[in-house]
Amino acid sequence: MNVALIIAGGSGHRMGQDIPKQFITIYDKPIIIYTLEGFQRHPQIDAIEVVYIDGWHDVLRAYAKQYNITKLKWVVSGGATGQESIRNGVFNLEDKCAPDDIVIIHDGIRPMVDETVLSDVISKCKQYGNAVTSMPYNEQIFVVDDEISTVKYIPRETLRRVSTPQAYRFDLIDNGYHRAFEEGIGIYGSSYANTMMVELGERLYFAAGSDKNIKLTTKDDLETFKAYLKTDKDKWLK
Repeated sequence: MNVALIIAGGSGHRMGQDIPKQFITIYDKPIIIYTLEGFQRHPQIDAIEVVYIDGWHDVLRAYAKQYNITKLKWVVSGGATGQESIRNGVFNLEDKCAPDDIVIIHDGIRPMVDETVLSDVISKCKQYGNAVTSMPYNEQIFVVDDEISTVKYIPRETLRRVSTPQAYRFDLIDNGYHRAFEEGIGIYGSSYANTMMVELGERLYFAAGSDKNIKLTTKDDLETFKAYLKTDKDKWLK
């Protein structure tokens, strides 16, 4: 079984809106629904679990019913941090997933996950036990020396931009979160499932990525999302 674990527990203060940004409507459809539709359409996704904000579960289920998201099986409350939210979602699957099932973790505010990207992350995970969406880094990266200058750069050929979706065999990610929270490893600051697994000593494997897989954090990101939708209506709009 392949389960999509959608993380949508944040309030999105940087967007400056009165409602969680996942519920902002773009062309009469909530952002979270665009995200869920990508997983609903994909033939290799068997079930969807969403980690969501307390008090908004019923709203999410109502939208899922309205837009025929039939693969949505579980809605779980988020935690105080992103890592707590992922942990809550993973732990909720302990009596539902077999050890070799695949869990695909994805940000709810990345609404343009490409079918080929999702297929590749699942394929690589079946092969290696995990897979992380990645893209080459095309800018030069310099290391700050004294706040106003630098004497060192990192060759961009050695870098990859990693985001979601990322996939893990269930026993690997479940054991990882138990160990991480018991030992305080890889759960602080901006850490995520992928950085945590590296801190726990796991080797991660790259899967395909897409420049369209944007994260909607600011108002400018919303305008970019609208532009993508307008240029690809046949694929993204019903």
